[in-house]
This record gives sequence, C-alpha cells and structure tokens, in this order.
Amino acid sequence: MRDESQRDLPTMSRRRALQIAASLAATAAAGEPLTQPARGAELDLKMLPLIDAHSHLWSPDVEKWPLANNQTKADLAPSSFTPEELWKVAEAEKVGRAVLIQHHLYHGWDNRYLIDCARRFPRRFVVTGMVDDTQPHPDKVMRDLLPQGVRAVRITPRITPRIRGDEWLAGDGMAAMWRCGAETGQVMACLIDAKDLAGVEAMCKRHPNTPVVIDHFARIGVDGEIRKADLDALCALAKHKRAAVKISAYYALGKKQPPYDDLAPMIRRVLDAFGPERSMWASDSPYQVQGEHTYAASIALVRDRLDFLSAGDKEWLLSKTAERIFFA
Repeated sequence: MRDESQRDLPTMSRRRALQIAASLAATAAAGEPLTQPARGAELDLKMLPLIDAHSHLWSPDVEKWPLANNQTKADLAPSSFTPEELWKVAEAEKVGRAVLIQHHLYHGWDNRYLIDCARRFPRRFVVTGMVDDTQPHPDKVMRDLLPQGVRAVRITPRITPRIRGDEWLAGDGMAAMWRCGAETGQVMACLIDAKDLAGVEAMCKRHPNTPVVIDHFARIGVDGEIRKADLDALCALAKHKRAAVKISAYYALGKKQPPYDDLAPMIRRVLDAFGPERSMWASDSPYQVQGEHTYAASIALVRDRLDFLSAGDKEWLLSKTAERIFFA
C-alpha cells in the first residue's frame, strides 16, 4: 500500500476553511468537547510510559467526519484506524501516549477529528495539525488551535496546486507561522525529502527560536538506497539547537523488511549528530501495522536490537524527547 507521503494534499475552499475555523472556535469558547472523553482514557500512564511520536488516525464514520475532495469510505486504506485500534497494538508495547498527525490526504486542513480524539483521551494525545499558509493570518489560526491540543503544525512541499521546490517555504504566511512557532512553542513538523533539507535549514537560520522536527529521517532511503550525502544534509541540521528528528517509518525505508537492522547505521549517525535528547522513536501507524510490518517490530528495533544504545538513550528515544517537545 502507499505510505502517507505519496499522495498530494486535497484542496479546500476558503469558505470551507473559514467554516471549520469558526466551528472549532465556537467549540473552544463553549468549553465543550465534540464527544465525551472515552472510557478508560485516564489510565495510569506509569504503567504505559512510552510515547509514539507519530501516528495517524481516521474514522470509518465518514458522515460524522467527512473526507476531503469528495472521497468515500472506500478510499480509506485501511478502512479504519481509530484511537481504540491504535491502543490495541500500542499498549501491548507499553505505549500510553501518542502524537497524532493530521492526514493531508483524507482530511486536508480540517483538524477536527484529531482534536476530538485528543478531547476523548485527555493527556494521552497531542495533535500535529495543518494550517494553510496561503490564507490570511495563518499565525492566528495556529494560536487558536493551541489550546485545543495542537502542539505542532505539519508543513510539506507535497501540496497541490503549489509551486514545488524551495518555493513552498516562501511567502508571508509561512514566515508568520515560523515566527508564531518561536513564540508559542508550536513545532514546525516537516514531511520532506532529502532534497528539501537545504530549504528547511535556511528557515532554521532565519528563525533560530522555532522548534523544528524532521519526520521519518527526511525519508532518506525511501528508494532503497541510503546515501551519505543525504545523511550529511540531515545531520547538518543538528547545529540548530531547536531541530530534532523522528526515528520512524521503517516499513518505507532501506530494505523495508523487519527487523530493519539495515537501518541501524543511519540511526547511529543521526544520534551521533543530534544526540538522543533530540531524537525520538515513532511508528507511523497505521502504515507500520500492515502486512509483514508490525508495531512490535518497530519499537523492538530501538528497544531490543541496537547494541550501541544505553538504557538512558532508550529512555530519551522512547519517551523523554517526545514528552519534552510535544507534551511539556
């Protein structure tokens, strides 16, 4: 199946975007959740100490949670991945919290489903949303989303219609979002390829106080080859003290086969550059729980198979880094 970065972002009208923003603002002003907290949401997290720094969720109830671009339930792959389905595989590995990532393919700019999941499971979820930087005042939208649990904003060149290349980071709206992140602590979460790293580094130089997280090693190795030049470019970001990396999406990188030992040299190189305090494990579910790929195999690579990691390193990778950046 396709991974989450291989499809372009559905478009949405400005009117629809404003309707969504108004709906979210009204909900926040009323102080009422879209749905009630789930039963068992307030678990003793001491028993589930680990954090998944990157998971998608979506509901099969497409009447309540409409899909973008007139898609139907038949377009969902898999057909369902709800909080309960995530916890079924995650809690077995002692994972009790997760960073939810807005899925640009299914929901476009409409962050409401993930915000609702965070309301249903207090303290267990935070949200990485999406904000259209081409619309007026995207920084205000970011600020309005923050009290609703949106602690990060996903940015990516994989959007149409849009000028590709480094131009995706240009414009007043994008600059306003980066400035906002420096003030609010909201992360710029970058779904990019290695060729996009230079543009992100330029933004880091302009906005040194903005927290930045690179998803999935900047997808180095997605074509099966892990190139030294690409790793050099990723590791060069380490000089920016607010930059961090997700150690994730093993199903899509290198040999793309569990137990993923071929990725160990890349992980070691990233840790040498960023340190475990700015690196974090993530599953990229539900893509990591399809076919031969399992949640258990993903977390086992860091927990059990990398002999160069100390117990303290594992603690940072599996919980402390994500907690500091997203949950603090």
